[in-house]
Amino acid sequence: MNSTSKKRTLPAGIYALTSELHSLGRSNLEVAAEILASGVPILQYREKDKKVRAMYEECLVLRAMTHQYGAMFIINDHLDLALAVGADGVHIGQDDLPLSKVRELVGHNLIIGVSTHSPAQALAAVNGGADYIGVGPLFATHTKIDVCDPVGLDYLDYVVKNLEIPFVAIGGIKEHNLAAVVKAGARTVALVTEIVGNPEITGKIKRLQRIIETQS
Repeated sequence: MNSTSKKRTLPAGIYALTSELHSLGRSNLEVAAEILASGVPILQYREKDKKVRAMYEECLVLRAMTHQYGAMFIINDHLDLALAVGADGVHIGQDDLPLSKVRELVGHNLIIGVSTHSPAQALAAVNGGADYIGVGPLFATHTKIDVCDPVGLDYLDYVVKNLEIPFVAIGGIKEHNLAAVVKAGARTVALVTEIVGNPEITGKIKRLQRIIETQS
């Protein structure tokens, strides 16, 4: 297992996610190359409709690319893929395998992130040994079909003030509302369509990074 897989701290900055459906006809690999070259420290592979073999082959390339740029590589849902390609971690939702079972299967070489939508879910993730949590969706988002209603900044405020676990703010975050999210205490911020759905990814990321730096 590579050494980066054993780092337990979620990097601050942009947490980018793949979504080929929203990438303006570009492949995940094309988009990821531009994202990583722009200095984004975390890339999550999230695909819902591809065959496992195709995802595996993509993730092998993405693992090599993230190594090249020193970025953390997280795989959504598929802990088998995360183990198969030597990812740094796996991210699970409330309806996936229980956190305890995922930890049993992946051990402590992979970090585990858990999506949470309420204080109760956050506390359960903390008590269950998650390495970080997702906090959201903060705003309305159409990237996921089965997404719950927005939780707003109140939930983010709760996490900031009451929990010490690393977290990533997620859900409907755009350039126009990013400053409010960072001001509220988020240090790691996930964006999907705002990045992959932009025809000029490098410029978009620079603007987002500038906002984070200014408001942090």
